[in-house]
Amino acid sequence: MSVRLRLTLLYGLLFFMAGALLLFVMSILVANILGGVKVVGFGINDPETAAEVQHQFVEQTMKQLVGRSLVALGGVGIITLVLGYFVADRALSPLQRVTATARRLSESTLHERIALEGPDDEIKELADTFDAMLERLGQAFDSQRRFVANASHELRTPLAINRTLLEVALGDPEVSDDLRAVGRTLLATNARHERLIEGLLLLARSERELTTRTPVDLAEVAATVLEHSARRDHDNDVSVHPELTSGTALGDPVLLEHLVSNLVENAVKHNEDVGELWIRTGLLEGWATVQVENTGPAVPAYEVERLFEPFRRLNADRVESAKGAGLGLSIVRSVVLAHRGAVYAAPRPGGGLIVTVRLPPG
Repeated sequence: MSVRLRLTLLYGLLFFMAGALLLFVMSILVANILGGVKVVGFGINDPETAAEVQHQFVEQTMKQLVGRSLVALGGVGIITLVLGYFVADRALSPLQRVTATARRLSESTLHERIALEGPDDEIKELADTFDAMLERLGQAFDSQRRFVANASHELRTPLAINRTLLEVALGDPEVSDDLRAVGRTLLATNARHERLIEGLLLLARSERELTTRTPVDLAEVAATVLEHSARRDHDNDVSVHPELTSGTALGDPVLLEHLVSNLVENAVKHNEDVGELWIRTGLLEGWATVQVENTGPAVPAYEVERLFEPFRRLNADRVESAKGAGLGLSIVRSVVLAHRGAVYAAPRPGGGLIVTVRLPPG
């Protein structure tokens, strides 16, 4: 049973026990009072007859008193249960506020506080303790994000220097074929590391509280992303089927473009050769929605949630990186949470994945 129901039953039980005790005491007192009453009437001259009449009078009076008192106790008891339910609800309302705040919190909303007002009782102490815990968690997350962002920035410079040196070395016409092959391998590795660093920077940025919220049409964002994607070379030959209708979301335009771009790039990289990709935008049940569906290898249902973890790939460990760093869907989820939306993924019948993002409308 819930705490509210238990408190209600406890209040009712205590009332019934107190009422039964009061009724018992009243019955004894009234019986004693009636026992001292002298019966006087015409035709009653015999003491035995008077005593018998008095006994019947006391017995009938007590029966009526107890019967009517029990009925009154039952009626008032029902009213007490109803009032006890509302009293318990009133007493638990601060706890409901704590629960609602805890459910609403995420990594991007740790700045919110309960800030419960009222007397310094046990419930306010609990709320203040929860606020202090949120403060410590917020500082820890901010420290982690700053570390990732700073480390990523520091790593970009040596990677850029390495890329420049390798390109200069490969531009020398006297370089041997063996050194040229090694240089190209190092350039590819360096490019992969640069993509990883950019992904970490974007992931750290997307986990912060949004500072810019403007109306953004997801159809325009998707069209821009598809235009840029068509200019790049891909390992797979994928046919794109856009189904774009207007759906305006309220958020950061740059982060939303990265969100759609990561969905498209993920669908292309993990597709099959001569595969297909569908991208849809619009309004669904009052939410601005973008959905990306792609063909590809079969995805077990129990593996879907794991794909949103950083550096996770389907049927691959952390060191395999032929198709990326494994940050695409992690960035998508972080951007969605920063916009207080929701992201869903489901295996596509016949192979592939369907990812649906729902954002608050603008």
